[in-house]
Amino acid sequence: MPDFRLYNTMTRSAEAFAPQDGRTVRMYTCGPTVYNPAHLGNFRTFLFEDLLRRTLRLAGWNVLQVMNITDVDDKIILRADKAALTIKEVTEPVTATFQKDREFLRIEPAEVYPKATEHIGEMIALVQQLLDKGLAYQAEDGSVYFAIARFPSYGRLSRLDTRTIRPGARVIADDYNKEDVRDFALWKAAKPEDERTHAAWDSPWGRGRPGWHLECSAMAKRYLGDTLDIHGGGVDLIFPHHEDEIAQSEGASGVTFSRFWCHGEFLLTDGEKMAKRIGNVMNVADLRESGIGAAALRHFVFSVRYRQQLNLTEDALEASQRAVRRVGEFAARLSTATRGTAGLADAADTLERDAKAALFDDLNAPQAVAALFDFIRRANAELDQASGTDLSGLERARAAFATVNGVLDIVPDAPAIDSQLESWIATQLSNREQARARRDFTTADGIRRELEARGIAIEDTPLGTKWKKVR
Repeated sequence: MPDFRLYNTMTRSAEAFAPQDGRTVRMYTCGPTVYNPAHLGNFRTFLFEDLLRRTLRLAGWNVLQVMNITDVDDKIILRADKAALTIKEVTEPVTATFQKDREFLRIEPAEVYPKATEHIGEMIALVQQLLDKGLAYQAEDGSVYFAIARFPSYGRLSRLDTRTIRPGARVIADDYNKEDVRDFALWKAAKPEDERTHAAWDSPWGRGRPGWHLECSAMAKRYLGDTLDIHGGGVDLIFPHHEDEIAQSEGASGVTFSRFWCHGEFLLTDGEKMAKRIGNVMNVADLRESGIGAAALRHFVFSVRYRQQLNLTEDALEASQRAVRRVGEFAARLSTATRGTAGLADAADTLERDAKAALFDDLNAPQAVAALFDFIRRANAELDQASGTDLSGLERARAAFATVNGVLDIVPDAPAIDSQLESWIATQLSNREQARARRDFTTADGIRRELEARGIAIEDTPLGTKWKKVR
């Protein structure tokens, strides 16, 4: 097996990777903040993490993935308060939508989906540890802050000079309770809107709620221990979120928080990062309404390496739809074939070797996809000339195809056909056959065009006319 290499943001280099215990990869990935449905930019990150977990298993390891659900933060509280709701009433429907969208995109479920609101006890305990070690302090209003100046290694992940750091995301800039403007909140003293929306809990420092960064540190430690194998997320989380997680976690434990840090790049629309504030957001519901399936989006996302920005365009999605249609046609042909060749087995061996080499090289999905299409081209040529009963070559081809597609998962779902449409197609094909029999090719061609307009492709074969729904 080729070496498994991953790019580590901490070292800015691709390094050989194996789980610390040699068996199970303990991986924490930052999940959605459930105040709005996740958009395709978010799902690009989740798809890269899905590719990672599937590839880790391809390498022979088990995976224990924890993905948090952030169900208490400033945006959630603001939305709940404006609507006179509790935070739970805001977050539960959005969490359900996330899981539905995840399933549609064929993203494998994480082993654990902890909710922040269900782990307040662990968060309070972590804050207390940091206070006991002198790395945190309580302000006059009851809030507790992490003192960046007391943690000398702060800034290693993001490569930021701590002298130039401005207040991080979700931290109030003009809060004069803090000793240092750079310090970030571990525990926020409750405000009236927190109480109104049920976003406040008792603590040794009075009523309050956890800071955003604290949540992930506490939940990662709860399910994966003090040191993770991999921590993943989007590049926008490197600073301040992941930098602050390191400070909290390592400040409390005294050991390395994560051995590898893996970050996926942005999905762009018209060259701009997809973001709600810009208004260029597309979500999974929009995708489904456009008739774009999971296989096409997965192919589109895997057409570029995860550490490169990817621009979402209509042309690119249409190209991916055409590509996965070809994959689906081949999958159907391979499953029903009855004859194979020795060349088919050779093509299968090449596919498996090349795809694994690509995926184990820092998840080079575009190269793995290219290997799959090379195999499809070679395999189709072998099937065209198959005349013997070499079932071993056929079975080898099926196994290799299943192995690689088991990671990429880009075979499209068969289009649904309702009985009324099926009956109409049968009638049209019968009419076309009669027109051809009387050499009325104008009528026959007109029927073909009418079928194509309804998304039905036809093919005349020695065994009769075959049809399939292509959109």
